[in-house]
Amino acid sequence: MHYTDLTHLPTTYAHVYLSPHLDDAALSCGGMIASQRAAGADVLVVTLCTAAPHPDGPFSALAAEFHREWGLAPAQVLATRLAEDNAALTILGAAGFAAGMLDAIYRAPTAYASRGTLFNAPAANDPLRPALAELLAQLRTRLPQATFYAPLGIGEHVDHQITAEVAAIHAGAPLVWYEDFPYVARVGALEARLAQIDHALTPERSAIDATLERKIAAVLAYGSQIAELAHSQLGRAVSAAEAPDLMAEAIRTYAQNVGAASGRYGERIWHWNGKAGKR
Repeated sequence: MHYTDLTHLPTTYAHVYLSPHLDDAALSCGGMIASQRAAGADVLVVTLCTAAPHPDGPFSALAAEFHREWGLAPAQVLATRLAEDNAALTILGAAGFAAGMLDAIYRAPTAYASRGTLFNAPAANDPLRPALAELLAQLRTRLPQATFYAPLGIGEHVDHQITAEVAAIHAGAPLVWYEDFPYVARVGALEARLAQIDHALTPERSAIDATLERKIAAVLAYGSQIAELAHSQLGRAVSAAEAPDLMAEAIRTYAQNVGAASGRYGERIWHWNGKAGKR
């Protein structure tokens, strides 16, 4: 089930995942989501950047590069990605809510015109901040008992950083943090992010042995994104033909590296008391 109207959301969701883009929740938490659903809990994935860009732009050179990698014309982007998201969340058994905000490359094409600016400090006047703050207040009012999951901000993508920043202030409690995959798989990326945070974090590992293959299947449902995701993980251009196997291998490798006391494969979340860290 996919929702676009908050007033239509059931109030039964126990777990709410804040996903900056159409794929982040599956990439980072797909095993946990599937496990929670298997245990009978209701799970909602709230995806922020789900608005369609104007087909005539303006588009930066970076946006044009992404469109080429995705194999999508601007007019095709949203419909294609929403269909992929529907397929992925169906595999995981979760519901979805499309928040209708623009991706960074569309809402601020001048500010985020290169990979160097997209993976850097967010613009001071980025409109995602106030829009997300309002959304989180509404979600918490409707789902006061739910655990919210926000990205830790590993990798410095501006949409992930803003989501982490605003969630720390406006998501309320209970709130936990997930590791942003594939960025977290880069050597030193997790440690670099933890060093920026001025409050103690406590990790918690969850075994996903029983749901790992469902997670991989859900990630691979985002067919337009796999080559770019593999590019982000490996730091080099990846062909569409080799990307699915490379991504599946990367997911298994990282899940094995995380591990869990009760299993071979794991995902990790982090707990703190809700204070925002350094930016």
